[in-house]
Amino acid sequence: MLSKLDKAIISLISMDMPLTKEPYMDLARKLGIEQRVLLKQIRFFKKNGHMRKLSAILNHRKIGFRYNAMVVWNIPEELIDKAGCVMAAFDEVSHCYQREKAPGWNYNLYSMVHGKTRNECFNVVNNISKKTACKDYKVLFSSYEYKKSAAKY
Repeated sequence: MLSKLDKAIISLISMDMPLTKEPYMDLARKLGIEQRVLLKQIRFFKKNGHMRKLSAILNHRKIGFRYNAMVVWNIPEELIDKAGCVMAAFDEVSHCYQREKAPGWNYNLYSMVHGKTRNECFNVVNNISKKTACKDYKVLFSSYEYKKSAAKY
C-alpha cells in the first residue's frame, strides 16, 4: 500500500525535473523532506519493482530527429520475444511493444524508429528486418504530432 508521501513522490518524479544544479534537493524541498529520504524512497521503488527506471526523455524533434516511424511487424508468436529484444537493442528505437493481432490486421510487434531523415529510418528498419528475418512489416511515418507527454501519476 502506498503512503501519501509515496504518492506525492511518484507524482513529482513523473513530471519534468527542475533544470537546476541540485534537482533532487529541489524536489525534496517541495515535498518537505530531506534529499536523502527522497533518494532512499526512489531506490526502494526501483529495488522492489514499483519503478522500472528513472530517465530523461529528450524531445527528439528539437535535437534534429525530425522523422519518426511506427513500424508494425508480423512476427510468429514463438519468435516474438527474441525479435522484440533485437528491436529494442537499436538506439534509434524508442518504443517496442507487443499487441495482439486484430481481425484484418496481422501485426503484433510495434517499434518506433527515429531518424534525421526518412532514409535513416528506412535503413534502421532494413537492419531490423535482416536481424529478425521478418519481411512482413509496414512503415508508418508520422505526419503531425498532436500530443506528446510523459505519463503523469
